[in-house]
Amino acid sequence: MPTRAERFAGLSVAIVTPFRDGAVDSARLREQIEFQAQAGTTCICPVGTTGESPTLTHDEHERVIAESVAAAAGRLLVMPGTGSNSTAEAVRLTKFAARAGADAALVVGPYYNRPTQQGIYEHFKALAESVDIPICVYNIPARTGRNIEPETIVRLAELPGIAMVKEATGSMDQASQVLAATDLTVLSGDDSMTLPLLAVGGRGVVSVVGNLVPADMKALCDAFDAGDLQEARDLHRRLFGLCRDLLGLASNPIPIKAAMAMLGRDTGEVRLPLVPLEQPLAAKLRGALKNYGLVPQHA
Repeated sequence: MPTRAERFAGLSVAIVTPFRDGAVDSARLREQIEFQAQAGTTCICPVGTTGESPTLTHDEHERVIAESVAAAAGRLLVMPGTGSNSTAEAVRLTKFAARAGADAALVVGPYYNRPTQQGIYEHFKALAESVDIPICVYNIPARTGRNIEPETIVRLAELPGIAMVKEATGSMDQASQVLAATDLTVLSGDDSMTLPLLAVGGRGVVSVVGNLVPADMKALCDAFDAGDLQEARDLHRRLFGLCRDLLGLASNPIPIKAAMAMLGRDTGEVRLPLVPLEQPLAAKLRGALKNYGLVPQHA
């Protein structure tokens, strides 16, 4: 049976927000979206965790959404992050994204104020009823401080505006419970868990490593869909070390921005309270890029 938002199946990439001298670099943003379009990426997800949304001003957040939609120009789907720990603010941002032409909204669970499950339900219900574009529930309790329990997601699935889940709990049991009880399109929120999640019924990934090697992550999803499990496993093993280091050396997006700087595709700038990758960790990251073949061995 097809899932609720099958057109988002496959590779979505959580793109970085490029900075130059402290300001959003719109020209580099367009370059990076073009890179994804040429790779055949299904969807881009600007202004999420990887896009440093917590330190963007409201004006910058809206501007990156609008510029991403314009740069995608219908070639890629656009699912910007529009979450907040204030329901009113999340509604405002999500309405802006819909007006700007976004195809869906990626909404992280309310963070810091730790609402009850009923509060989480009411938060997403208000969002789903405020716009006509589909909502992707982004469940990442390690960052929000509160798991969106599978029973709550099953309740949310009764709302037609709730179409997807970005699953970043690391729990295959939780993902399986949602997949067994709903027709929601479940996407992996952790690159290294993509293949396991596909195996239990997930339909793709919102990827960080896709900023570097979108074709390889897309190939993994395509191989699985084609029934070529050996190829999918081979790609998983090849990608695993890079995925581990990009998300394990420091808080995302510090390592991915450092990697993109090493490849000449970004300045590497992050905003406080994030700081650049420390030199010993940068050396380890460069080694991972060399092992993958992205940087010459002698560099």
